[in-house]
Amino acid sequence: MPRVSAERLQDRRNSIVEAARNVFAAKGFDGTAISDIAKAAGTSDGLIYRYFNGKRELLEAVLDDFYGELLEDAQDAIDAAPGFAAKLRTLVEHHVAVFARDAGLCRLFITEVRNFETYVGSDSQALNRRYTALLAPILRTGIAEGAIAPDIDQRFVRDMLFGGIEHIAWRHIGAGTAIDVADTSGKVTALLLGGIGAL
Repeated sequence: MPRVSAERLQDRRNSIVEAARNVFAAKGFDGTAISDIAKAAGTSDGLIYRYFNGKRELLEAVLDDFYGELLEDAQDAIDAAPGFAAKLRTLVEHHVAVFARDAGLCRLFITEVRNFETYVGSDSQALNRRYTALLAPILRTGIAEGAIAPDIDQRFVRDMLFGGIEHIAWRHIGAGTAIDVADTSGKVTALLLGGIGAL
């Protein structure tokens, strides 16, 4: 029997992860069976178990890819934005856009993943912390520019930004209505800048 190339193996794994992402987003973790993912991937349950030990490991792979995309895209855009206010708005826009574009995965993370008994100290929590840590250098830029006070409580601002957007987005996700990314981002950014601007 001919050996399968490493590239082909990676392609198979990627197709399984992509299928799992779509099924988890639609059905949630508890509502998804390996057979659902196999059907979506056009493969067998057995082949999936050749790549992953179970549904939880597959979810971790989905989240790892998801956060990898978020981190790379957001960081590149933030780096290209000129100055504190533009960088802050860029981060806000990216975060709001995540909820608009990937509502199913966001729902999965908020309602299920964060409620796993093993979440604290998990890779999923570490990925989320890496993502929210994108704010810290933006605030340092604001301090260096004199745009915000040097003694600003950065954890408080982080919680306001990410928690506030999550709360706003959840209202739309629960109602099944679209999020106006530009309008919501503009309002959140204006509020943050107005609230943390140097006196």
